[in-house]
Amino acid sequence: MNSIKFFKGEGGVPKSLPGEDHKSGFLMYLPDSDLPLGFSSTDRIKGVSSMETAESLGIKGDATSWYVRVLHYHISEILRINPGVTLYVGLFLKPASTYSFREVKDLQNFADGCLRQIAVYAPEKVLIAGDLSLLQGVAKELEAEHSPVSLLYACNVTNATTLTNMSSAGMSNVSVVISQDGDADSVGCILFKDAGKKGSVTTIGLALGSVSLASVHESIAWIRKFPSGIFTPALADGTLMKNLDKAVIESLDSKRFLFLITQQGMGGSFWNDSHTMDLGTGDYAFIENVRTIDKAIRGIRKYVLPELSGPLYVDPTSGNLSPGVVTYLEQLAGRQLEDMERAGELSGYKVEINPSQNVLATSEVEFVVRKVGVGVMRKVKVKVGFTTKL
Repeated sequence: MNSIKFFKGEGGVPKSLPGEDHKSGFLMYLPDSDLPLGFSSTDRIKGVSSMETAESLGIKGDATSWYVRVLHYHISEILRINPGVTLYVGLFLKPASTYSFREVKDLQNFADGCLRQIAVYAPEKVLIAGDLSLLQGVAKELEAEHSPVSLLYACNVTNATTLTNMSSAGMSNVSVVISQDGDADSVGCILFKDAGKKGSVTTIGLALGSVSLASVHESIAWIRKFPSGIFTPALADGTLMKNLDKAVIESLDSKRFLFLITQQGMGGSFWNDSHTMDLGTGDYAFIENVRTIDKAIRGIRKYVLPELSGPLYVDPTSGNLSPGVVTYLEQLAGRQLEDMERAGELSGYKVEINPSQNVLATSEVEFVVRKVGVGVMRKVKVKVGFTTKL
């Protein structure tokens, strides 16, 4: 019989998330000869809202190029974890020798500074401390340009157990991912064992998906909310986590690398923590601390910026800022923090302006903003014992 049939498709209309915390970038270095069909040497950045979009750009899982197959894998991992992510993909020429990582700025500028986190994937680059310093330098430049960003970095790791401690003071915008899927039947492991592989595959896509899904105050190591979906975790050199001594795993954690671990009594694997490469004693030693402060700064600037170069009225008797101006500006700067407190991203806040500032001489107003963050339950101590009575 004659008929009309309908087939329901999936993924054509990606979920839309509120706010901007999920806006992310994925930057990969590869030869120009391996660029997917939708990219070129003069057109390197694209918005990718779904796997259909990615595949329409030539990013296919069965591509001839190993680079493109790995790219397809990481984008699929990002979207598996966070289907509502706003994602910009930037594919840049693999340097002949020295990496500057200036392409991070190109990607952020293309997105008009909206990206909150960027994954930087250099599959053939050997991990060295100097590259982390370069990445941090780029992040500081973006911060000065009012476009702060957290960077996740993954590269070629040939022997993870010999990695040195590369963390140092102030390295708060960079986190290093050294994990991989170790299941022999998984896409990640198959790509790692591919005869034509160019370097480590890692779980950089999974990491970006996890950070983009997390509220700014949440640790991606939160077991209940962020299971990885990987049941045989490994390091980026292919070593299975289950074959490593506990002391080796703890050493890698103390060196502040990010990787996947298992938890006795629970299936699957989870992030070991949310380290940045800052010192563990720093205020910004964890990704959630950096994202929270960056969100506060972006928001305060958004509310205060319209008042820049506006009039400042003073009390004609004392020369101090008038009480009305002080109250108005304190409330203005506090709007973002109030929103964050309401959303559970802060425990509390206070904004203060000293009215005795000599604004007639300096034309400068100093705000003091104090924020009380949200803690993360990293360790639990439970005392258990018998008693003769309660």
